Amino acid sequence: MTGIELKEETIFTWGAPPLKFGAGASDEIGFEMSGYGVKRVLIVTDPGVSALGIPQRIADTLSRYDISSEIFDGVHVEPTDDSMNKAVEYARVQGEWDGFVAVGGGSAIDTAKAINLLTSHPGELMDYINKPIGAAKAPPGQLKPLIAVPTTAGTGSESTAMCVLDILSMKVKTGISHWRLRPTLAVIDPLLTMTLGPEVSAASGMDIVCHAVESYTARYYTTFDRKKPEERVTYCGSNPVSDLWCEKAMALIAQSFRGSVREGSLEDRSNMMMAATFAGMGFGNSGVHIPHANAYPIAGMVKDYRPAGYPQDEPMVPHGQSVSLTAPEAFRFSFESAPERHLRAAELMDPRADKHAKPSEQLPSVLVSLMRDIDIPNGIGGVGYTESDVPDLVPGTMKQARLLATCPKTPTEDDIAGILTRSIENW
Repeated sequence: MTGIELKEETIFTWGAPPLKFGAGASDEIGFEMSGYGVKRVLIVTDPGVSALGIPQRIADTLSRYDISSEIFDGVHVEPTDDSMNKAVEYARVQGEWDGFVAVGGGSAIDTAKAINLLTSHPGELMDYINKPIGAAKAPPGQLKPLIAVPTTAGTGSESTAMCVLDILSMKVKTGISHWRLRPTLAVIDPLLTMTLGPEVSAASGMDIVCHAVESYTARYYTTFDRKKPEERVTYCGSNPVSDLWCEKAMALIAQSFRGSVREGSLEDRSNMMMAATFAGMGFGNSGVHIPHANAYPIAGMVKDYRPAGYPQDEPMVPHGQSVSLTAPEAFRFSFESAPERHLRAAELMDPRADKHAKPSEQLPSVLVSLMRDIDIPNGIGGVGYTESDVPDLVPGTMKQARLLATCPKTPTEDDIAGILTRSIENW
């Protein structure tokens, strides 16, 4: 049309759901859902959130608008293919549903996305899971209305187009990524996070940190080969719009993260909820890279680590911990690809930090200082791994092709092995 043949990428995409934000916002879900003409809604949550009574309060707001609902509280914290399949089967047997409300952390929101996809269209999880693990099919049409109501300040799943899960047989985390998965509306009520303990606040907050910093330091969108319209992926690389949200998220983290863990005031928790959503609006379009790619096998191959503040019935590494454990070393590795980005991220995260003689140490030192202050485990050794485990972890990272493609400096297997080995201890 223009007569110019373009070989490099000139286009980026950006999207996010509408937001309703503020103390008491969850009391307005009935009104919001009534606007979609629905009559029967499934509320998706986990046992811990259900015990707090939050889903029942939402069910009451729906009934005021003549919307019937049922509560499914079988969400598994850190979902697996098994737990998602069980949730989908429950929804299929109990269906038809006109809409969904997800209440909880990323686990509940991601499970609701999978339920919405697999009750709206035919197929199984593996049909839609990202390559090379699944077939990466695109959803063939629209999904039902989904209102996402986060109760942790972390994943940003309420504003992203992906859901994440463990594939038990492969001991690896992966996900489904498509813009149709994005919730219809995100309702963010900081009052719902007031009961979070310090351990969950710390772990979920580190997920925000890594979302914002990985997205901000991701490969810039113009450096990719040009894509055809049907080839465009949700993660398109860092771009001017995502950058704005990531910068704002990092500034809010600097202001309120430590306080949200220690005292947990409404102001600090509100800021962290906003930071989670802003970082989701950043990384949900630009993408994450090495820390998240490493996190998947770290979480998937856990031995006997049971984190304080979480259910103790089985070993697990909370997602926010798993992404943080190799982050300092990962950003040392990627520094040379975008020095100004790494230095700007460090400045936003801790404006008062002393300047390092070696610029590549600035961001890692800011992260280590933060992680020590909020009691994040000291490296992958802190969750039970030793150097002898590194060869087993590397393949799980390398399977995350979609994430590693977003890294501005493409890592080899040896690079990943080195990052993991040097992350046995971070201080």
